[in-house]
Amino acid sequence: MQVVAYDCDVLVVGGGIVGLSTAYAITRSAPGTRVTVLEKEPGPARHQTGRNSGVIHSGIYYRPGSLKARYAVRGAAEMTKFCAEYGIAHAVTGKLIVATERDELPRLHGLVQRGRENGIPVRELGTAQIAEYEPEVRGLAAIHVGTTGICDYTAVAHRLGEASGAEIRYGAEVVRIDRRPERGVAVLTARGDVVRGRALVNCAGLYCDEIARMTGDEPEVRIVPFRGEYYELARPDLVRGLVYPVPDPAFPFLGVHLTRGIDGGVHVGPNAVPALAREGYDWGVVRPREALATAAWPGVWRMGRRHWRYGAGELRRSVSKGAFVQAVRRLLPAVREADLVRAEAGVRAQAVLRDGGLVDDFLIREGARAVHVLNAPSPAATASLPIGREVARRALEVLGTR
Repeated sequence: MQVVAYDCDVLVVGGGIVGLSTAYAITRSAPGTRVTVLEKEPGPARHQTGRNSGVIHSGIYYRPGSLKARYAVRGAAEMTKFCAEYGIAHAVTGKLIVATERDELPRLHGLVQRGRENGIPVRELGTAQIAEYEPEVRGLAAIHVGTTGICDYTAVAHRLGEASGAEIRYGAEVVRIDRRPERGVAVLTARGDVVRGRALVNCAGLYCDEIARMTGDEPEVRIVPFRGEYYELARPDLVRGLVYPVPDPAFPFLGVHLTRGIDGGVHVGPNAVPALAREGYDWGVVRPREALATAAWPGVWRMGRRHWRYGAGELRRSVSKGAFVQAVRRLLPAVREADLVRAEAGVRAQAVLRDGGLVDDFLIREGARAVHVLNAPSPAATASLPIGREVARRALEVLGTR
């Protein structure tokens, strides 16, 4: 019988915060397990992890009992503790969710109920009380969520990688996977290296569906990239902390909001527009193969028919700074067009079902010798420590060590 020389026990594809949290959880749970992380970029956290507003979400938005709700509530507390233990910049700031129209008031009240069901402390505010927290913000009513915070997720990802003790290979883009259920997996990188492991964990974010199919598993979803465009507020003194609108429950995006980051600057955004590449951080980035593959998925067209009105508004705010400013003025009337300075965009990896439904919870599936994280957009950074433990548990079961 041929003896296989394994380079590691668990091979993790993806060096974002979820992949590195998984590596950290594996080595903490099963010391001595050899973990190798393959990341195509020259460093960690170059995409979703490092291109967001750095919010530690409370979990108030998510359906009670869902993975997002449970992991965000737990993860927020754990992320704050992790940052404190390792000296990573963070703050528990609280945030306001503000209703500016009467038809938003029932939804705001629904968030109060949801927050309480999820075990989150919530304070209801009238018009005059809003000014106690944010003097420049206007609204009919609001809620204050005290457990929301901010941190430096890129620094968290670096620390998770260091603390995991895993071998992390940067510049290692996966181009082929050969899986043998009776043996394990062999991965070929663009450099020509072959890495062999007993099990594979797919935390590839924007490319997670492609990695799943490369492994031989049909994910039954496709990743549709949505670009989130941000501005920086030139007069950051207008905003003290975090201010959000009441979200539309029909869409998984939170709307244009105001976030004072750990560096003291205030991010404004994001909107959400379809990107023409998985790393389409502006309209000039077009990758025809990726765009055509996205368009070939039936769910994309069904999603478009279902949400075209919402999408048209998002596109308008993308191409018209004036329209973006109008959206911000609903919350912050004092803002002027000159106050908004274009900032770095992010791309959200949103899993879409064949029927056009947007996957609204974290999605983790297993195949032979493999665990695939197929939907982990926001609040995945907040929830990364609990997500990592769950993925690690499944990976160790695949290995038969637990």
